[in-house]
Amino acid sequence: MALDYVSSIPLHVQLKHKIEEKIIKGEYTNKIPSERELMEEYYVSRSTVREGISQLVREGVLEKRPGKGTFVKLKPINDWLGSLSSTSETIERMGMAPGAKLIEHEIIKLDNRLKEVTGLENAYYFKRVRYANKIPIGIERHYYPIHIGKELIKYDLNKEAFYDLLEREVGVKTFAAEQIIKSSKVLKEDASLLGVSSTFSMLNAERKITDINNNFIEFEDAYYRSDMYSFKINLSRKSN
Repeated sequence: MALDYVSSIPLHVQLKHKIEEKIIKGEYTNKIPSERELMEEYYVSRSTVREGISQLVREGVLEKRPGKGTFVKLKPINDWLGSLSSTSETIERMGMAPGAKLIEHEIIKLDNRLKEVTGLENAYYFKRVRYANKIPIGIERHYYPIHIGKELIKYDLNKEAFYDLLEREVGVKTFAAEQIIKSSKVLKEDASLLGVSSTFSMLNAERKITDINNNFIEFEDAYYRSDMYSFKINLSRKSN
């Protein structure tokens, strides 16, 4: 299974992504193949294999055990579609440490599409990088009514979950959401923040939240790494 030798993406990065894909698909659940086996499978040099694996070790996806080999360390993050949970809650349920970094916040004029979705002319906009065990897994963009945004910015948004603040500080006790999930390429401005190539595939989740009186609370436009974030739903079939 040769890699793409004419691609602008370095071979060790391609190999890294191949290993991550196999972890997500459940093909690698414990120990991964040896350096020699990976060299033979992908027709690459030992240095390419070592660099690809070293990146995954630095990111916390793999761990080296002296005398035993290299093992899968990171669990994919699963989000159940029937539950309105924050990203932090999802990450914590997977036994990992959530984190966030606020990149931007400002009051902005919305484009026509966002006006239609939110019913607002202007909104308080937040952009954050989200982390799991200090690994960047996604970019989240949030749009709030200005009065709510002004309350949220009073708190440390590198530590606090928006949902917790909405319930605890803003008084939004009950709310529901509509969510659309689709495949997308990473936005160029986000690729460097996530440490991925500009051609990387992402999961784009758009979520609109309203309160019990159907008042608009939040619109979230989030992009998550498709190799580290998956959605799970339990289904059943009723017999006739």
